[in-house]
Amino acid sequence: MKFFNKIFLVSGMAVMLTSCLGELDIQPEGTPTEASFWKTENDLITGANAMYQPLFNEEFYGRGLFWFINASDDMVTGRTRNEADNAKNFSSNYIASGDLETQWNKRYTVIGVANRVIRNIDNIQTSTAIKNKYLGEALFMSSRMYFELASNYGNEKAGIPIIDRSKEPDPNPIPRAANVKMNYDYIVADLKKAAELLPSQAELPLTDYGRPHKAAAWALLAKVYLFMKDYQNAEYWANEVMTKGGRSLLPNFGDVFKAENNYSSEYIWSVPGTPKFTGWGSILPGVMLENKGWGEYNGWGYFQPTKELFDEYETGDLRRSVTILKPGDQFTFNAKPRVYQKDNSRTGYQFNKYMDAFKYDLKVGHVSANGDYPCTDLAVPIMRYAEVILIKAEALIMQGKNGDVEINMIRQRAGLAPKSNCKMADLKHERRCELAGEWADRHRDLVRWGDAQAAYAQPLHAINGDVVWAARNFNPSIHNVWAVPQVEIVNSHGVIKQNEGW
Repeated sequence: MKFFNKIFLVSGMAVMLTSCLGELDIQPEGTPTEASFWKTENDLITGANAMYQPLFNEEFYGRGLFWFINASDDMVTGRTRNEADNAKNFSSNYIASGDLETQWNKRYTVIGVANRVIRNIDNIQTSTAIKNKYLGEALFMSSRMYFELASNYGNEKAGIPIIDRSKEPDPNPIPRAANVKMNYDYIVADLKKAAELLPSQAELPLTDYGRPHKAAAWALLAKVYLFMKDYQNAEYWANEVMTKGGRSLLPNFGDVFKAENNYSSEYIWSVPGTPKFTGWGSILPGVMLENKGWGEYNGWGYFQPTKELFDEYETGDLRRSVTILKPGDQFTFNAKPRVYQKDNSRTGYQFNKYMDAFKYDLKVGHVSANGDYPCTDLAVPIMRYAEVILIKAEALIMQGKNGDVEINMIRQRAGLAPKSNCKMADLKHERRCELAGEWADRHRDLVRWGDAQAAYAQPLHAINGDVVWAARNFNPSIHNVWAVPQVEIVNSHGVIKQNEGW
């Protein structure tokens, strides 16, 4: 903890200053200190904007923790990358190297900035409404970061450190919480406060789209309670989104992944994209694009779908062609028609969900001109309304109730016949088909359902049936969490302990 406490103390103001450049167009005058900064409404806006700056780093929501999602049976690493391959194989050799080593610190940096907003907001001379809005944002952003950390690194044996936000960061290392339930309880308390303070999306001006809103807090509450196996509360908060959040499914599944629908009725929370391409936005679309982009763009070629995922879709499921490109499929790339063929795909497939921006001429502004930062104008969804519906369905089924209505809402849009008396197998099927290749996190689903060991004991295949990833040994008592980055253990002088078995 000493390492990222230093980041908060030394560079917290630097983060706030640099975050103001570019997209948000708010710059402080001079070089304020922590003591002099938190005075005006502009200071509050500037400080709050700084919470979002780290999210646009390419290893935050572009790859980053997606290497952990890549462990699932839905995809393989399309290009040799030792760190990613070792993580997918649950090998401790991925520890202390590469981008996964930085993920813990990146999220605690956001938490640190959010804590500064929360701690100093009473000093700001502005209206109560403005204070409530930004306090709600800070509570939401802190909660989202804690959830991503807790769900990946915490279990019943050890949680993640909780920072005391009531005072300046402690220069001494902070030990891990006794268990992950302590983290989830902390997150729940903050999200309930955030939900009370945040406006609805409809109340936000267009310039604030992409910021947290009330339904986003409710939705995250539902997901946290789902992970806690508190199904009654998961049902309740998902239902709040469904009845009071002003959300609805778009009629066409494919429209969800188009930039013109970035903040549609299905939007919950996402990584904002930009047509300006000044280094803002998730690079996930370019990461999933065929390596070298058929000679026309610098696609990175990671995260390729498996035959197992392709075969999961029922005949007639409209989601399959939106989700996956297979050989022979017609599509448009760089304003020209193409027929998909295997050039640089290990499996013979490519994820198609994030391809819409690439259908335009690559020079007209939907895609970054810099192929080394291949973001698009799509606001990549971190959570969307369909997942909320499936959270409610799962919570109902796990309580012995009927989740048919919710599951059939998802199936109807997919062009499929309704089901009756749905069981968990039906829920798992719909969640996999609906959310494949997204931040919803198939790997974490398999772990929390207790299905990971059996799923990963099976090899993964290419379109022609060849094995492209060997069976793996997943030990539930060890691999239900990921290894704490070694740098955090070293810099804490051992106060932060490694997860058992890693």
